[in-house]
Amino acid sequence: MMTTSKIKRHLTKSEEFEIMKLVLDKFLLFGVFIMALGLYLIVSSVQNFALGFAVLGVGAILMIIFAMILVREFNFIQH
Repeated sequence: MMTTSKIKRHLTKSEEFEIMKLVLDKFLLFGVFIMALGLYLIVSSVQNFALGFAVLGVGAILMIIFAMILVREFNFIQH
């Protein structure tokens, strides 16, 4: 019986970055949807005006955080 050794293939830094971009793009899209929901809440009702701004702010903060992560990883790849 032949034994085959398991060979682990390691990704290059650029391949890791491409996969990370795909994942973070989904989170950035999620941030856009949250901001759109906040804008809808602002426009649709006068009573939820503060709630709409809060949701809009959460979406903006989420997008900023994930954009910072993406830029930090991009700088890591270049060095």
